[in-house]
This record gives sequence, C-alpha cells and structure tokens, in this order.
Amino acid sequence: MSKYWSPLAASLVPYVPGEQPKNKKFIKLNTNENPYPPSPKALEAIREAANGDLRLYPDPTCDALIRKIADYYGVRPEQVFVGNGSDEVLAFSFAAFFNPAEPILFPDVTYSFYKVYAEFFGLKAELIPLNERFEVPFEQFERQNGGIVLPNPNAPTAILAPLDAFRGLLARNPDHVVLIDEAYIDFGGESAVKLVHEYPNALVVQTLSKSRSLAGMRVGFAVGSEELIEGLNRVKNSFNSYTLDRPALAAAIASFEDEAYFRQTVERVMLTREAVTDKLRQMGFHAADSGANFVFITHPKVAAKKLLDSLREQGILVRYFNQPRISNHLRVTIGTDEEMDAFIAALQTILAAEGC
Repeated sequence: MSKYWSPLAASLVPYVPGEQPKNKKFIKLNTNENPYPPSPKALEAIREAANGDLRLYPDPTCDALIRKIADYYGVRPEQVFVGNGSDEVLAFSFAAFFNPAEPILFPDVTYSFYKVYAEFFGLKAELIPLNERFEVPFEQFERQNGGIVLPNPNAPTAILAPLDAFRGLLARNPDHVVLIDEAYIDFGGESAVKLVHEYPNALVVQTLSKSRSLAGMRVGFAVGSEELIEGLNRVKNSFNSYTLDRPALAAAIASFEDEAYFRQTVERVMLTREAVTDKLRQMGFHAADSGANFVFITHPKVAAKKLLDSLREQGILVRYFNQPRISNHLRVTIGTDEEMDAFIAALQTILAAEGC
C-alpha cells in the first residue's frame, strides 16, 4: 500500500478483467468477445472518421448516435444516454441513483463489477443468493432497498429470465431504480427497453461490445425515462463531457445501420452455442441453457481448475472464478465453429486422460 494513496484507493478491491495474452497465440474463450469482426460499414466509418478532424473534440452530446439508438428502439432521444462502454454507464448509474442510506440489491453470483462500484461509491450492498439452479429468485428482491441491479441474462451463469418477472419487480418498487443490465440480451432474449414506456423507474443498459463486435471501441448506452437520463447526464458532465471519441461514434452509428449483418452474426453465435451445448452434455458436463454468447459448465468428475489449467496447456483460455458456489464451474465464450471444435477436442483429450 502506498503512503500516497487516499483511504478510498487503499480500501478498493478492483475488478480483474479476463486475461489478454500478449506473447502467445491462444484460442481466447475467456472474455466474451464476439468471434466475428464488426460490420463492414462500421469499419468503413472508422476509416473515414480517422482524418484531420481528430484535432477537434467530438460531439459532447453525441446527438447523432442518440437519435440513431432512439429510432432503433422506438423511444425519444431524451430517453437515451451513451457512454464509454456499458461499464462507464453502470458506474454513472451507481452514482446517480443509489443512496448510501439504503442497501442496493443484486445477486450473489453475478457481474463482479457491481461490488466494485458499490464500494467505490460508498454504497451498502445486499447480495441475494441465486437458487440452486442459479436462477434469480425474484421474490427474494421484494424487500426494503434503495435500488436493484439485475443482469439479464445473468453473468457468468448465462441464464435468461422472462421479461414478465421484471415487470412485476418494477411495479413493486416504484420509488427506486431497477437497473437491468442487458449486455448479452441480443443472443436470444427479449429486451426490457419496451418497459421504460410503462415504468419511469426502469433503466436498461446495453453495450455494443458483444453482439455488435465493437469491444475495442467502448460504446454503451442506457434507455430510461427522461428523468433518469437527465440524472446520468448530470453525473457524466461532472466527470468528463467528452466520453466518446469520433471513430467510436461513427462506428456505433454505422453498426445500427447494418441490421442484416448484425442479425447474421448473432444467429451464427447462437447456432454454434446450441451445438456446443449439446456436445458438452453428451460428454457428461452440466451446462445450463444459455441466453448469452457463452456457456457455464461443470463436470461431475473433473475439477474446474484442473480443466482450466489443462486447457491452457493446449492453448485454450476460458474463465474461472475462484469464489463461493461457482468455484467448480467454467465460463466459456462461444467462438467460431473451428475454435469450438478445437475446444471440444481438447476437452475429450483431458477427460480421456482422467479416465472419464
């Protein structure tokens, strides 16, 4: 600990991202990146934006992108907020809507950044245990709170909850924000964006990193009531008015203009996911039905940490979480068909060596 750190910096337990190897060729199935490139229209937009205008600041209000998102989802521009990745949007939301005097609720097994944000902003967090099937027990969220954060589908479990469950939760919490984190919703789920017309306390957060293959550009957005969006803008403009650069804005707009490519890419991932899930189950793995671009697996005879290390020796990276309840599970990103064939072959080799 440095003597120069503030008490806040000294107390933080930062989020640990998935490994990004720099000196060896791996099949990367550990960070939920899309295996397919961005839309050709998005790539062309980036090239066109990389010109002399980069000497100028980007549009601080991101009007063109906000209008594009509003049109796409059938909301008003005043109901859309954009930020530098959905992580930034989530951070601004924790600052804008949650009161330190009341606990915010989120699952015990979920995106670990929620705990980091709660600590950073001095918030009380109450973790609601998932049930034995790793499903969100919505009835357990019916308690005193200062806000609720729920991803759908959840991560790392990949389990998708029905939209009606959120409708009830929103109706029973009219005085507090219910934040629905939809980072993976495009891989087979129904977005809660339609609920913002009925519930002023609904805030839906999405990202262009996963389904639109723009993880390297860092673009996220939120849709909610005008009141909520104004709150996000107040926080954002107290940190940094220029959160999105010119190439990112151009790429994001173009990605929404290439619906055919978006649908094709998502469908390819989903088809591969279902085929891989079937193969894993045939090999003895338990794999919950996934609504995301990854699967969450465990084997009854071979420990997850053993699988993790053995896969790495064969040049394949997957994600392991050494934490209660899920320390014997692996999260595996869906890659290309060729990458997943290599993954399955590697698992077969490992299981054979273990006598399975």
